[in-house]
Parts: sequence; structure tokens; C-alpha cells
Amino acid sequence: MALTFKKDTEKYKEIDEDEILNKLSEEELKQLENALEEMDPENALLPAGMRQKDQTAKAATGPFDRDGLLKYLEKQALEYQDREDYVPFTGERKGKVFVPKLKPVETRQEEATTLDPELEEALSSATDTELCDLAAILGVHTLTTSTQSYDGTSSNDGYNNVIKGEKVKPVFDEPPNPTNVEETLQRIKSNDASLAEVNLNNIKNIPIPTLKDFAKAMEKNTQVKKFSLAASRSNDPVAVAFSDMLRLNKTLRSLNLESNFITSAGVQALVEALRDNDTLSEIKIDNQRQQLGTTVEMEIAKMLEENTSIIKFGYHFTQQGPRARAAAAITKNNDLAGLRSCGKDKCGPMLSHFLSLVTPPLQPRGVGSVRVSENDWEQGQILDSGPGSGCHGEINCDSLSLSLSLSLC
Repeated sequence: MALTFKKDTEKYKEIDEDEILNKLSEEELKQLENALEEMDPENALLPAGMRQKDQTAKAATGPFDRDGLLKYLEKQALEYQDREDYVPFTGERKGKVFVPKLKPVETRQEEATTLDPELEEALSSATDTELCDLAAILGVHTLTTSTQSYDGTSSNDGYNNVIKGEKVKPVFDEPPNPTNVEETLQRIKSNDASLAEVNLNNIKNIPIPTLKDFAKAMEKNTQVKKFSLAASRSNDPVAVAFSDMLRLNKTLRSLNLESNFITSAGVQALVEALRDNDTLSEIKIDNQRQQLGTTVEMEIAKMLEENTSIIKFGYHFTQQGPRARAAAAITKNNDLAGLRSCGKDKCGPMLSHFLSLVTPPLQPRGVGSVRVSENDWEQGQILDSGPGSGCHGEINCDSLSLSLSLSLC
């Protein structure tokens, strides 16, 4: 059967379907469409774009006219008759109106408590302190506040409130700085002997030129020991002016520039000036508007290692390396300050004996470090020695640990 079917269909392979369709008339084409609809009602054998019939049999009426189309649609809508209602609308409401049910309000009636005449008379004549003590004994802590329970006092309001807040204690602001800026500047310029400390903290309205005048006046002043300029809106130009002052002034011992607007450039100028200053012992530059950075912190650490007079440095390092170096440098400077304060009568013999102990071991071996205990002054024994950057020793003078840096190597 299969071979016979192939032989029957081979004769249709060379037929040109387009040529046959072109020879058909319109009536024959309609008959062919009807036959195809019966054979394939859903047009599954045709491509998707050819399944819809061409229904535009009317001739073109002209170009598109939007206004004419809208008028036509409006005319058609007005001519269309609405469907009549089977039941005319009268606006009558049917059914019952919904009324929400009201929940009954619970009313609590206090039960009348009858006491013995003697007990009632005792309570009526009791003071507030006695009533508070009685409430604490009975365990009725909600009738009294914590303050009343503590000090035994009460008020008429305390028995109706479960919690009563304590009275807030007012915290008053600090009084403004009473320093007269202009008068203080003139006293600095005149080198007033009674002016040893200048405090300009928290004065916000000092002009920048005036602050520079303070720095200029301090260059020749020999009386002021302490100068405070915290929270005064000082900036880099002010820091540069004070750095120039530190190169010339040899009397100032303390300088406070905390909580200002000094950046890394201003701090760098101060650091460079402190390399040439050997009299300032305390400086504070912490809490500026922006962080100084690692580079400036390393320069600060180097400066503290070179400077031997600064024993207090007010700044919070953000990096571990500069912090450790600065701490070691400050410790060294404090030890040297203690050595300077140690009198010649107390530490002179010890230092002489210490030099006699340190010098011989260091002659052929170069640089070394030596550590000597308190009892070894008489015995002349050296505890340990090793290579280092200089000859260092530790002594004890009147229970005060000191560190001595020697340059004998």
C-alpha cells in the first residue's frame, strides 16, 4: 500500500500551484476557500499571518479625518436609544438601617470598707511619714514613689499616682569667659609682670587678625607662662603665626590649641617650630575639625623623639606606630625632666659612680645599653648589656626612677 501511494503522488511533484491559482476565477477561488474551511476549519495548515480573511471589501473613503470621526461617534451616541428599565428608579431605600451595638460600659463600684473605730481613729490622726512606713510594711509599694519610700515624705498627689517622676535638677551652662580681649592684648604687648596666664577659651568672636596680634605680641613677651586658645575658631593662619612665635619665645611653658579648625598644614607648621623650641613643656592640639593623617602623626612622633623638653602632648593618635613612638618619647622626656629636677647633692655621687661602671665595658665593644639596680651602686655589678642606639642607664634616686642618656659612645 505504501509503495502504491508513493507512485500515485509522484505525478503531482512537478505541478506549479501558483500557476493553477492564477488561472482560477473569483468564483472558483471562493469555492476553494469554502472547501478548505471544511477540510481545515482552524486554518492550522496556514501560517499565522495568513489565517485572517481579508474583510476590507469597501472602497477607501479618503484620508483620515480625526474631527470628522469624533463628530460621527458623538452623533451615533446621541442617536442611540437607551434601554428602558424594567423597574423605574424611585430612590426608595428598602431594608433596615444598620445600627451598631453599643458595648456596655463596665462601672466599677468601690466597696465600702468598714474599720474598727480605734483603727480608723489611728489612721485619721497619722502623719504622712507614718502612712508611708505603714505602706512599706504592708508591701503596698504602688501607693508611694521611690523618693517617698526612701526619705519617708509624701504629698497628696503621691497616693493617686502609680509612678511619679523626680524633679529634674537644672544644669546651667558654664558662664562666659570674662577675659577682656583688648585689655589682655595690651598687657601682653607691655610685658606686664603680673600676667602669667592667658585664657581665651570658648571666646568665639575673636577676629583672626586679633589672634595673629596675640601671637606677634607673644614673641617678645617674657612673663606669660601659659596660653590657652581652645574653642576659639582658630585656623591654619593662626597656627602658622603661633609657630613663628614658638621659634622666638623662650618663656612660654604651656600652649593649648584644642577644639579648633586647624588642619594638617597648620599642625605641620607647629611641629616644625617645636623642633627649634627647647622650653615648651606642654602643648595640646587634639579635637580638630578633621583628622591630621598618618603623615602628620609620623612627623609628630619624630619631633617628640628629637625634642627633650615636651613632657605633655595632648593629641589622640589614630595609628598604632606613631602612638607607640610618641609614648616612648614622652616617657623619656619625663625621665629626663626628673633627672634635671634631681639636685646635684642627691644624684651627683650616684652619677659619678654610674659613669665609672658604664665606661669600661663600652670602650672596645662600641655602643651598648646598661641597666643598674639600686643595690648595685655599692656592689658595682651590671645586670645586662647589649647593642642599642645609645648608652642608656636606669638609676634610683630617693625612690624616683630616672633614665639617663649618655653620649660617651
